[in-house]
Amino acid sequence: MKEKIHPKYSKVVVHCGCGNTFETRSTADSIHAEICSMCHPFYTGKQKFVDTAGRIERFQKKYGKSYIKAPKDGTKEEPKKQ
Repeated sequence: MKEKIHPKYSKVVVHCGCGNTFETRSTADSIHAEICSMCHPFYTGKQKFVDTAGRIERFQKKYGKSYIKAPKDGTKEEPKKQ
């Protein structure tokens, strides 16, 4: 390998949006992640909406509650058993 052409590869601390921190190795000085394994729905088993660009708010503003159709008689509709 050639001398003095490779970037410095050192330990850095990763900071997640949920407050979790962990240490890894990287060529970057610092890493800030929006989501990590401690808060990701796949690993936690809990549903969480990850909205990075305001997509949920734009959808709700555009369609409101009209995308959920309620029955005309006002009762809750039971899911059909097959």
